[in-house]
Amino acid sequence: MQGAAVTRRRGQRPGHSATTAHFQAAYPFQGQGGLGAPGVYIGADAFGGAWVFDQWELYERRIMRSPNIVVLGEIAFAKSTWIKTFLYRQFLFGRQSFVIDIKGEYLPLAEAIGVSPFVLEPGGSMRLNPIERRGGRKGQLTLLRSVAMASLRRHLVPEEEAGLRVALDQCNDEAGSADPTLPNVVDVLLHPREPMVAGVSAASGPEFAAANRELALALQRLCDGDLKGIFDGQTSAGIDLDSPLIVFDLSAMGDSEALGVLATCVGAWQQAVLRERKRVSDETGIPMRKAHCVFEEVWQVTPNIGVAEWLQANFKLCRALAISNILSTHKLTDFDTAGDKGSRAVRIAQNLVPDAGCFIIHRQSPDQREVLRDDLGRSETEVELAMGLDVGEALWVMGAYSTLVQQRSSAREREITFTDQQMGANPPGFRPTPTEIARTGG
Repeated sequence: MQGAAVTRRRGQRPGHSATTAHFQAAYPFQGQGGLGAPGVYIGADAFGGAWVFDQWELYERRIMRSPNIVVLGEIAFAKSTWIKTFLYRQFLFGRQSFVIDIKGEYLPLAEAIGVSPFVLEPGGSMRLNPIERRGGRKGQLTLLRSVAMASLRRHLVPEEEAGLRVALDQCNDEAGSADPTLPNVVDVLLHPREPMVAGVSAASGPEFAAANRELALALQRLCDGDLKGIFDGQTSAGIDLDSPLIVFDLSAMGDSEALGVLATCVGAWQQAVLRERKRVSDETGIPMRKAHCVFEEVWQVTPNIGVAEWLQANFKLCRALAISNILSTHKLTDFDTAGDKGSRAVRIAQNLVPDAGCFIIHRQSPDQREVLRDDLGRSETEVELAMGLDVGEALWVMGAYSTLVQQRSSAREREITFTDQQMGANPPGFRPTPTEIARTGG
């Protein structure tokens, strides 16, 4: 009643006033969702708030120390769904994406954006020249080395290193204003010109050719062997380098040994394009367009030393080339099996892990407990959580920070990312029409 004295019960204390800085100590499990940086919507975080993410915005604020992302998850727990949905949403903000698609699953996303994948197959209509002059002579030689190592499935010996260097210079001279091609390189290695012989101080042309014969024959496979018609000429017209999504479909190779060679050549071409963009940016002062470089199921090809070297270069050059590498695999220990134990391919693959700025961890098998604890520094609570995640749930880890996120997808996105057609299943959220129910009897 107004004007009446306030009677305080026994044990009751006056209210306490404090700042919001003190409030977080009083309620330690309450917090704001997100990281305070703009980005595309992903879903709901553990606090029920909207979780948004953009790796470049977070890197600029030093929340992520690298824009590279590693996505982990068992089969059928939506790691691929997250990647495709993320690219689809980033497209709306002007981000570009390069995708090396070894399973042939990116057609629906490409169609949704309004582009067509480039299908690379022996004897097909699409060609890429992995040694174009884009990016300068140094970049050209680096990419040619990667292609050579991928073809040989080993490192180059000193004679081959020197032979490849003078062969490239000779091909550039002979090509004039055009780009040299792999058949040109094979030709000069098998039939060395006098300047090449003098350039490596070889005793004679036959001696040079003998020292580089294995290298020449390995590269010849890309011109006349089972990969003929893909890398043996100039790049086909029609590739729009400004397209928001560039997908290279390598699924025609299945899981053959040639897949690693094919992936390396595509990666070499892609890196040449990015190096050329950097050169133009350096000359004009106009910032480069930011782009994603996506490689799913990377475990299938990292045993190839050429692929491993290319991935290492892409990870190291992410800041210089304004790219974010997004790799997916089932579990972290897949990087330990990228070749023979102790091999350079394994060491390179393992070193990709500390160069990642974000880990998106979907459901993990129990044998990953120790790895998540020791290699990623996760707590017992986080490790236990990772073992029981449901479809679409993921533990997001950026340095010492982590949170649980439930991905949200629209009906259109579920159509784009659905991959179980061959199993006779329907997309998530599918509702049959009365006609379909009558036709199927249920």
